Amino acid sequence: MIQTKNIRPLVSVVTVNYNQSAVTCEFLDSFRKITYPATEVFVVDNASPNDHPEIIKEKFPEIHFIQTEKNLGFAGGNNAALPYCKGKYVLFINNDTEVPPGFLEPLVDVLEQNPEVAMVSPKIHYFHTPNTFQFAGFTPIHPITIRNFAIGFGEKDHGQYDITCETGSIFGAAMLVSMDAIRKVGMMTEVFFLYYEEHDWAEHMKKAGYKIYYQGKSLVLHKESISTVKESPFQIFYLTRGRLLYARRNNRGFTKLLSMLYLNLVAVPKQILHYIVQKRADLARASFKAMWWHMTHYRNIYGLPVLKEIKNDT
Repeated sequence: MIQTKNIRPLVSVVTVNYNQSAVTCEFLDSFRKITYPATEVFVVDNASPNDHPEIIKEKFPEIHFIQTEKNLGFAGGNNAALPYCKGKYVLFINNDTEVPPGFLEPLVDVLEQNPEVAMVSPKIHYFHTPNTFQFAGFTPIHPITIRNFAIGFGEKDHGQYDITCETGSIFGAAMLVSMDAIRKVGMMTEVFFLYYEEHDWAEHMKKAGYKIYYQGKSLVLHKESISTVKESPFQIFYLTRGRLLYARRNNRGFTKLLSMLYLNLVAVPKQILHYIVQKRADLARASFKAMWWHMTHYRNIYGLPVLKEIKNDT
């Protein structure tokens, strides 16, 4: 359903579901209450194996529902909706979020008032830890260590980050992106599958001359727990692989050499040793497996996929 009550530009909203239909429905229920008057909503089910995603379309008939044939990962799931999006801007937002009614207007205002800005993220609070920041902007990613930090992480919100400013990178849980920039620069690359792809995308946007912004006048609530320990072989493999892949894709010359030496001879071996000491052989193997992936993969890891067409119907 496309709502058009005034001249506000159309925003295409994309969220990905994977085995979390009930959570996705909670997001959509909160989204129904927003005050922004011009939206179209796409839900991409990423081939959920243990779910009944058809309930999403039944409860929310106004949304566009897309089912993929296999799990395409974070970037692939989001990219699956892009050929159908008609909006001037695209809001990529996690399904495990909820949104206050007026969250979208301040984000759109940033892009409307600043054509040089390609991407903007709101401040993110933890849903289950009231008034506590997960994100209020990022520090720049260090070119050697490939590390950055979330500004405000764990702090209580006293209005100290109610600002609008340039930020070091984008936050994938909620990011409004200019469709014009996507056409010019490309979509998120799917080679990452999970982790670091939004940072890679932001870096490509910056290299194309665009800016990345944080909008502290907008708020999104994220149901990820501040205290959850997420370490699993799956997570460690893709985090480590993504960190190395980001360095390979975004560094050049002597900086790239230093970064790869540091990551392969210091950072990842130290990580493997740490897991061995912790008696987590599974995580040590996952870390080594990530290094080995990079030793054996040289082709098709560069560039961004091009948005080739806009289709008429879903």
